[in-house]
Amino acid sequence: MQFENLNNMTDKKKPLILITNDDGFRARGIRTLTEYLKEVADIVVFAPDQPQSGMSSAITSINPLRYFLYKEEESVTTYICNGTPVDCVKLAMNVLERKPDMVFSGINHGSNAAISVIYSGTMGAAIEGAIFGIPSVGISLCDFDMEADFSYTGIIATKIAEKVLKEGLPKGVCLNVNVPKGEVKGIQITSQTRGKWINEYFRSKDAAQRDVFWLRGNFDNWEVDNSETDEWALTNGYAAVVPVKIDMTDYETMAKLKHWEEVEVSEQ
Repeated sequence: MQFENLNNMTDKKKPLILITNDDGFRARGIRTLTEYLKEVADIVVFAPDQPQSGMSSAITSINPLRYFLYKEEESVTTYICNGTPVDCVKLAMNVLERKPDMVFSGINHGSNAAISVIYSGTMGAAIEGAIFGIPSVGISLCDFDMEADFSYTGIIATKIAEKVLKEGLPKGVCLNVNVPKGEVKGIQITSQTRGKWINEYFRSKDAAQRDVFWLRGNFDNWEVDNSETDEWALTNGYAAVVPVKIDMTDYETMAKLKHWEEVEVSEQ
């Protein structure tokens, strides 16, 4: 079955939300997100066939991509793809005749706050949605427990979806939403916390007693007392919403470097 059939089944008066993630189509997070968002829109799930955490904006360029229909339910059609989260968004945009009104990526199992935004496959998919000119959101729950409670995150996702569908987002901007574990006091619009990961690898041995390294680490927060950052909001029980721009140009530095254009580059 192709997406053309989906277009015939979908009530075009309802918004259409494309959902993907980086934890794979079986993850509880994406199933929870789908259950909540189907109350406000028709849903197409186009998700990786396996976990793709840490893929950022990686794309598949050597191997062919494939997708197939996994399940059809009322208001929800699920497809599975053998690519990365960004592959899922790209391929969906190329085979989906009806353009989605919104892209939602998640719910990720674990935080994507602060500098983690640049490593995140969850946010890679949201950024790709913004590149296509579609209002896009990546959402994560700061809890790695297999029995994590996604209910608050689902509620916040619904509220944000309603706001974005009504008000839109600026071109080239998506949202990075992180939700703390436990009860949530509310939502704060914040900046990305400045800091970096330290002590990133744990050294151990394989069966042949060769060194192997496991990614771990601790986040070194350079703005612990800044109440306008995402890490502060999360620590204090608020969901953090960070607007993320796809244009990475530093215009201030660009202006400062303009005098470089005076450098002579002709052959002597």
